[in-house]
Amino acid sequence: MPTRIPKPEDFNHLSPSLHISLIFPEIPETTTAILILFHGLGDSEASFASFAKSINLPGVLAISVRGVSPIPPALLGSEASGPPRNFHWGDDLTLSPSTGDLDTDPGFSKAEGLVLGKLIRETLIEKCGWDTDDIVLFGFGQGGSLALGLSSKIRQGERVVDVTEGNGAASTTFKGVVTIGGPLPTSMIPTISARGKSRTPILACHGRSSENLDEDAMDLLRKEFAFIREVKWNKSNDDMPRNKDEMVPIMRFFAEKIRG
Repeated sequence: MPTRIPKPEDFNHLSPSLHISLIFPEIPETTTAILILFHGLGDSEASFASFAKSINLPGVLAISVRGVSPIPPALLGSEASGPPRNFHWGDDLTLSPSTGDLDTDPGFSKAEGLVLGKLIRETLIEKCGWDTDDIVLFGFGQGGSLALGLSSKIRQGERVVDVTEGNGAASTTFKGVVTIGGPLPTSMIPTISARGKSRTPILACHGRSSENLDEDAMDLLRKEFAFIREVKWNKSNDDMPRNKDEMVPIMRFFAEKIRG
């Protein structure tokens, strides 16, 4: 089916299962690519909607997505009052038996079903005619893990069917993925032994003392993805970029993929 620019009403069916914020280009008709943003553990879609507005990528429809489950107030050391404001992407909040910290791979089945199944395949692809190679994913922390996991999953070559025309097309790559401090979840690696490497281009950004995107995590990325670009910042942690020097590699990656 021919591609058309998504409209806000195209996403109405997602609520209340998946909450999103849409940031259209100044002239929506100029849209040529889609950027989907996943916030970190304990955040919400609002901060990344602001981030998308601030970078103002030309011709890009940005979709900031809220984590699929709220974090119980008790885990945040507060009492329940008002609507939830802190969310996560995992199937559960579990502690790693080895470190005692929150497990970086709690399973992402629910998020995969809603984001890849409902938002990307049913809405952007089947309803609006886009393909996964029109889409860039951006994630921070746990959101970066989800972005990498979705890119890992779709290399299985599941067919996306155009229900109006009866046509199918194999969609096995995204236009690109940026992860900041988020490792690839092993639970989202296809189990088939003869799997080839994902050909989605990856930009992996992290601090020099990253605990989650350490050398073992980078080795796993190189094993599962064909095109890896690593950015190791001078700062020790994996916080979001705070200055021009830290942001330049990300903006360069965006420019290359969107232009391509």
